[in-house]
Amino acid sequence: MRAKKSLGQNFLKSELALRKIIETGEIKPDDVILEIGPGKGALTKKLLATSCQLIAVEKDYELFNFLKTKFEKEIKSKKLVLINDNILDFDLSNKLQAISYKLDSYKLIANIPYNITGAILRKFLSTKGGSASGGKKFLTAENQPMLMVLMVQNEVAKRIVASPRHGGASGKESILSISVKAYGEPKMVMKVPARYFSPAPKVDSAIIAIKNISRKIFKDNNIDEERFWEIVKTGFAHKRKKLSSNLKNLSKNIPPALILDLGNKRAEDLMLQDWINLAKA
Repeated sequence: MRAKKSLGQNFLKSELALRKIIETGEIKPDDVILEIGPGKGALTKKLLATSCQLIAVEKDYELFNFLKTKFEKEIKSKKLVLINDNILDFDLSNKLQAISYKLDSYKLIANIPYNITGAILRKFLSTKGGSASGGKKFLTAENQPMLMVLMVQNEVAKRIVASPRHGGASGKESILSISVKAYGEPKMVMKVPARYFSPAPKVDSAIIAIKNISRKIFKDNNIDEERFWEIVKTGFAHKRKKLSSNLKNLSKNIPPALILDLGNKRAEDLMLQDWINLAKA
């Protein structure tokens, strides 16, 4: 069965990478796991071996039928719930209720289609909806996963875990890195060379983990989530401009001392706590 480029399919064939994903997931028996884009089932097989309760969502109808045959036994025993759907349209809460799975704790572990990485992160971390490529709207998951272990492009992984503390170009923040750190703690787990996939993509990949996922920073700091992201997006509107210039239309509501402290910096030099301080002000 050939991979479909239009669906961003690159099948992972590295036993080392598969073992590392499972190890990072810290899976306990009866954990509820959501897998996005199981493909030919290499990761699915490893996940099922942990005795977890697995929900696998596959958009490709041909692969869905292939997996239905491959894992017929696990589907019959209800260890695997296999669903033919687009993950961005998928209503996780309703599905979990229908199959009586716990709503308050599940893990997302997947080799995701790279062309919807940003949309997947927004869907499962943020409370706001968003738009995927092409402008199609999607709703977010009402319940966040407690842990995410994802295969993403290596450059995207480096951007997510970047920190100004580390200095250099790789230490610059971005809307992507802030949008993950506002909800959890991202960590680079392992670089995965392109040759470990079939077909081999043009770029290397990496496994990342996002732990301690919650929306508590907004509640603990009494910050409106939508307002917070308005400030962040405004701050990053022109990357090369100083923060004071980008935020000039908002700065009348921000204490002068805070603008003086941060205003000469660029948005990419601010850490999450700086944005929290701006939003609180």
